[in-house]
Parts: sequence; structure tokens; C-alpha cells
Amino acid sequence: MKVTELALPGLKLIEPRRFGDARGWFSEVWQDARYREAGIAETFVQDNLAMSSKGVLRGLHAQEPHAQGKLVQVFQGEVFDVAVDLRVGSPTFGQWHGVTLNDDNALQFYVPPGFLHGYYVMSERALFGYKTTDVYSPDSEYSVRWDDPTIGIDWPLDGKPGLSDKDRAAPLLADIPESRLSRF
Repeated sequence: MKVTELALPGLKLIEPRRFGDARGWFSEVWQDARYREAGIAETFVQDNLAMSSKGVLRGLHAQEPHAQGKLVQVFQGEVFDVAVDLRVGSPTFGQWHGVTLNDDNALQFYVPPGFLHGYYVMSERALFGYKTTDVYSPDSEYSVRWDDPTIGIDWPLDGKPGLSDKDRAAPLLADIPESRLSRF
């Protein structure tokens, strides 16, 4: 497994090893000791799957309290996945990093607690899976607008994105009270 530390502290891109032949391939996508050795020492407590169609944009979401670290990957299709540092006191507060995840590259993206997270589906359909370090807590969840100009994410949009009502109504980052944000 190859692990790359990304520009924002805590973000990691992981390339699990694939073993294949003419029949197909096999890959170990999680093994606690190996990931701990790679610097991902959190305990994961929940696994989630989401199926979305082309043009769907989910996010940007976070929880505080009960901030979730996420290990995300795409099992079918392709997405542009984004993390935004919202840890008060972080030297990269408000900055974003995006990666393309698909079933060909089999990459995983580790997003630590304290980051906003979202993704945009670029293929006809995408099966998106992720492990979380805390359970979903609706009372702790908040959203920030996907197109907040102060964050300035360069989404690879193909037309107007499909949004949930919650994501369409999300406030700008400047309108989120600092008490709702994680600490660095």
C-alpha cells in the first residue's frame, strides 16, 4: 500500500495494492494494523454506502461535536472528492483539496475529523463507500454551501449539480458560528 501525505495536514491519499491476472483482481481495502502503521490510528465505527447518479453533488458536510474522520473510496464509477479544513487554529483553515476517485484507480482518501467533506459524481452512476470514526449525529451535523466563494472549490461540473434541499439551503462558511467548528 502506498500512502501520500497531501498539502493540508492530516489528509492522505492511499493506493491499496491490487493483485490480479486474467480472471480479475483482489485488493485488501482495510486492515487495522497496516493503516495504523500508515498514520491512520483512529478507530472506525461505521461503514456507509451511497449510490448516486451523474451530476449529483453531496456536501459540504461536517459534524461538531462528534466530528467524523472518513476513509472514502469509489467501488463503481467516478467522483471528484473534496475536503475543506475547518479546524480553528489550523494554518490551512478554509483551504480545500480535491481528488478524483474511481473504480480504476482504486484510490482511498483519508479525511480527518474537523474537515468539511463533499463529492461530485462524474460517471453515469457511482457507488461511494466510506468508513467513519464517529456515528452519524443529526443534531451535530451542519453544511456549508458547495459554491462558497471564500473557499473557491474548482468543481469539474458538467451542468448544474443535483443538490438536496439541505445542501441547496446551506449557509456560507462566514455564517457558521466558530463554536460549531473543530479545533486544530
